[in-house]
Amino acid sequence: MAGGKIRKEKPSRGGGGGSANHYQGGISFHKSKGQHILKNPLLVDSIVQKAGIHSTDVILEIGPGTGNLTKKLLEAGKSVIAVELDQRMVLELQRRFQGTPHSNRLKIIQGDVLKCDLPYFDICVANIPYQISSPLTFKLLNHRPLFRCAVIMFQREFAMRLVAQPGDTLYCRLSVNTQLMARVSHLLKVGKNNFRPPPKVDSSVVRIEPRKPGPAVNFKEWDGLVRICFLRKNKTLGALFKHKSVLSMLEKNYKTLQALQLSQGNDNQMATDASVLGDSGELAMETDDERDDDEDDDMEMEMDDGETKGSDFKSKVLGVLEKAKYEDKRSSKLSQEDFMHLLSLFNEAGIHFS
Repeated sequence: MAGGKIRKEKPSRGGGGGSANHYQGGISFHKSKGQHILKNPLLVDSIVQKAGIHSTDVILEIGPGTGNLTKKLLEAGKSVIAVELDQRMVLELQRRFQGTPHSNRLKIIQGDVLKCDLPYFDICVANIPYQISSPLTFKLLNHRPLFRCAVIMFQREFAMRLVAQPGDTLYCRLSVNTQLMARVSHLLKVGKNNFRPPPKVDSSVVRIEPRKPGPAVNFKEWDGLVRICFLRKNKTLGALFKHKSVLSMLEKNYKTLQALQLSQGNDNQMATDASVLGDSGELAMETDDERDDDEDDDMEMEMDDGETKGSDFKSKVLGVLEKAKYEDKRSSKLSQEDFMHLLSLFNEAGIHFS
C-alpha cells in the first residue's frame, strides 16, 4: 500500500512515450505501467490511526509494496498477513524484515488477492488497483468469519458511490447494496500529489464495517428488485414496472413459483457476487445504475419503449406500488427502509425477483 504500493490505472489514450523511472529501495516504478507510490508519511500514520488497530489484531494488508505501511501495521497489531502480486515486492518485503523483531509476525502470500483463499483476520488495510474495487469489496464482505472493519483507499469517485445517500448524484445500486451489508464512512481525501509520480485522479480512504448480524434478506431477491429500480434511477417506479421486459420477467417468476409452491423469500442465506454489488469494477465505472435516462441500457434485460397491454398481472404489480404510494417515487430518493418495505410488499403479493 502506502509508500511502495503499485497503483494501476488505465493506460493513457495518447499513445506511447516513455516516462522516467521512479525508485524506492532500488525498485523501479514505471509511470507508463500505472505504478505510483504514496510519498507522504503523515498519511501512512493517519491511515493506521484511523484503522483503530488493537494490539491483539491480525491485520490483512493488500498490496504492501515495499513495506512502509507494513512496518507501521506490525508495530500496531499482533501480526500482518500481506498479499502481494508482484514478486519483486515480495522479495523486497522478505529482505526488509528478515532478521528483525517483526519477521515472525509477518506472513507474505504471493498471488492475486481475488483468487486467494483469505485466512482469518480482524482488520483489512488496503490501497488497491482501481479496477478491482468492486470485486474486492464483495469478496471481503463475503468473507467468514466477519472481520471488524476494513480501511481501504479507493479512487475517489468509487469511494463517493459507496457512501452516497438517497438524493445524492452518485447514489446508485452499489451504494444501496453495500450499505445494506455494511456501515460505510469516508475517512479522508488523498490528493494525487501525495503520490510519486502523481496519478490522474484523487483518492479517498473509506472505512467499511460489516453489519453483525447481517441483514435478514434474501440477497438474490433484494438485488433483483434494486437492479430493476436502478435501470433508470430518475424515472418513477411506476414507469419502470410498466415496461414489458420487467413485467414479463416478474410474471415468469410468479407462475414458476406458483407451480412449484416455493417461496424463495424465506431463504435468508447471504449469497453475493460481483453483480450484486452492481458495479463492474472498471475504472470508467459505466454501470447500469449510472446511465442517464436517455441512454441505451446495458443490462441483460432490455427495456422496451412500449408498455404491455392491460393484464391482471400488470394490475397486480402496479397495485403493490400504489398500496404504499411508491408509484410516483424514484429510486434515486429511496432509502434502505424503502427498498426493504417495497420488497416485503411484493413478496406478500407472491411476486419475487429471483
